[in-house]
Amino acid sequence: MAMSDTPGGADGSAARASSVPVCYRHPRRETYIRCSRCERYICPDCMTAAPVGFQCPECINEGARTVRQPTTVLGGQVRERSDLVTKILIGINVTVWLIAMVVGAGEVAGRFGLYAIAGFDGQPVGVLDGEWYRMVTAAFVHEQFWHIGLNMYALWVLGGMLEPALGRWRFTALYLVSALGGSAASLLGLGVGNLSYGASGAVFGLMGAVFVIARRFGRDVSSVLVILAINVVFGFVVPGIDWRAHLGGLVTGTALAYVFAHAPRERRAVVSATACATMVVLIVALVRWQLFA
Repeated sequence: MAMSDTPGGADGSAARASSVPVCYRHPRRETYIRCSRCERYICPDCMTAAPVGFQCPECINEGARTVRQPTTVLGGQVRERSDLVTKILIGINVTVWLIAMVVGAGEVAGRFGLYAIAGFDGQPVGVLDGEWYRMVTAAFVHEQFWHIGLNMYALWVLGGMLEPALGRWRFTALYLVSALGGSAASLLGLGVGNLSYGASGAVFGLMGAVFVIARRFGRDVSSVLVILAINVVFGFVVPGIDWRAHLGGLVTGTALAYVFAHAPRERRAVVSATACATMVVLIVALVRWQLFA
């Protein structure tokens, strides 16, 4: 009869097996490496190199939650693709323009451009008919190549400066609310049957924001003022350009940017969001008062 050298037979084998450390996430894998934070045993599949030793997945995730993400002076989160929203906005504008080239620029402008009130396909259309969405969609409609070309080039340059500084959500809000402010100013002088469209109101809002942020950091703003002046005058002297949309977007973007740039650091997000919501309410109230009174 076979005899066991270790007292206890099978029980002794179990005792030896229990003394072998195993990965806390994979109990069948032997390992002698501990997590440098929680000191639990981890196998090669669970270990991640750390400044000292290795860490387990749970400690890596916990560290990622507690480590503060780097931000700019104005609170924008530092990201690898710092101009992602700018590229998305350009992509939307170009896509709408290409669709308009296929189905007809007049068709797209008639359905999504800015009307106070007009007739289209035999039906009344416009903001006065309840189509408030036109105040935003009009900012994504273009017809002529030079029109979308100039606006998208300006968006590319200005967005590349503002988006990294402000962060994605505040830059997006700045662009859209500036477009809304431009549409509101345009509506006040459109009249019956007149149409307005284009991203110029939003772009002028970005120009105003560049001026405010440059002043915030004590930079020379003379070149920004020259560019702004040229574009404002350009809107007055060239026929067919809606200068009201330019001024409306400029005022809106400048006001929002001032809040973004000077909001207290500890309450920056709340103050910025409140400013955006307040501006939207004021714009809608102004339009209702002027058009629906």
